[in-house]
Amino acid sequence: MITLALVRHAKSDWGDPGLDDHDRPLNDRGTRDAPRMARRLAVTGFRPDVILSSTALRARTTAEAFAAELGVAVSLDPELYGAPASSLLAAAAASGAGSVMVVAHDPGMSALAGRLSDGGIGHMPTCAVATFTWTEDDWDVASSLDPDDWTVDTPR
Repeated sequence: MITLALVRHAKSDWGDPGLDDHDRPLNDRGTRDAPRMARRLAVTGFRPDVILSSTALRARTTAEAFAAELGVAVSLDPELYGAPASSLLAAAAASGAGSVMVVAHDPGMSALAGRLSDGGIGHMPTCAVATFTWTEDDWDVASSLDPDDWTVDTPR
């Protein structure tokens, strides 16, 4: 079985207009939402083998909150910053893990979630968590098929 969790980074702080986009931290809401959503995911029993995260500060901080709750290490991947849907799925498949969490950005996250849910997920708000499950155990096969099941949870 292959499982994939897509997590859009928590709400970021736009308070410093001179700050490079890559270096924007989480705002107060994001700092509250990330651990709360991690706890809600943990209750479902989902435990990824690996958490892949964009190197952007807001994504890393979100990923670290999930890692702390789930007891999983974070692997940073600079290619996930601003990545399109196809690259996000390719990174998950390339990990070789049967259960993967990807923490990254829109519009790639919403596009991938929409594709995998056959349009059921129209938009991934900040800190949304979408999970997808395939009964296949080969990423090459699974990524060419619709998932057998999917869920979405948002902080609101």
